[in-house]
Amino acid sequence: MDLQELMADQAGLVTRGQVLALGGDESFIEARIRRKDWRRVHRGVYIDHTGPPSWRQRLWAALLFYGEPEGNAAAASDSALVLHGLRDGRIGDTIHVAVPGDRRVTRLPGVTLHRLSEFGASLQPNRRPLRVRLEHAVLHVASRARDEAAAVAVLADSCQTRRTTVKRLAMVLTGLSCLPRRRLMLAILEDVAAGVHSVLERRYVVHVERAHGLPRPNRQSRGTNGRHGTAWRDVTYLGGLLVIELDGRLGHEWTEDRWADFDRDIAAVVDGATTIRLGWRQVLDPCRVAVGVVTVLRRLGWQGTPRPCGPGCLLGSTAAVTA
Repeated sequence: MDLQELMADQAGLVTRGQVLALGGDESFIEARIRRKDWRRVHRGVYIDHTGPPSWRQRLWAALLFYGEPEGNAAAASDSALVLHGLRDGRIGDTIHVAVPGDRRVTRLPGVTLHRLSEFGASLQPNRRPLRVRLEHAVLHVASRARDEAAAVAVLADSCQTRRTTVKRLAMVLTGLSCLPRRRLMLAILEDVAAGVHSVLERRYVVHVERAHGLPRPNRQSRGTNGRHGTAWRDVTYLGGLLVIELDGRLGHEWTEDRWADFDRDIAAVVDGATTIRLGWRQVLDPCRVAVGVVTVLRRLGWQGTPRPCGPGCLLGSTAAVTA
């Protein structure tokens, strides 16, 4: 590979060491800088234009500075998720780079370093720029997410897009004993494996269903949808007599979305089911939702006993827990 091909492969960047290895010298580099063909980005790292670098060029510049060509640096965290196609476009201004845990390196502005004791085992082979495996990136992002909802989102998204599986994530997680939120992520992965497909669904499972002792449902069960054939029901109770549809999408007030909901609900009635459709506004008031679901379950023949989630819970009133 000649210099032009190498720089094209590296988004227009090259290191001093690479130039020298291809037969260039210091005067070759300095001549290109004087002519403004190149610009120095970091010590020993050059780019082939003088304008602002793109996100991908900033990533390459950091990786080349920390030793990507020698296998000593790799894209990590959100930056790795972009390369794996799980994130679109630019994720903020921060570039995330993983290096071996025992390395001592200079910090660059705008770059977050991740020192990984499992660095070698975490790398995705035969890919450039070098990156950590998808499972490692997903777990590290989820472990440092701003809250539980964000952790659910990245774990569920990675599985829903079929880029990885719960089994593979759990296998990698067992080897990351020091990762923050490890216990929470194991619990989330169990829910994803059981059919929880979104942040809203997990919130329903934890704060409505489990917190109030509702019966165990089926998740993501197959149903019919008159106009479109097969439909998937988010949550079904009592063998399908009660369907809970959970939708946390933004923009769901659009006409076509409303008609799709209408078609699904009519098909559920034809199948002999009652449908309750919930969004964020309802699930964020879990006790009130629980009272409504229990009321319908009782009408449909459920004989179980729900429980209040705590002091002041609406299910604590006699009217709410009796048929």
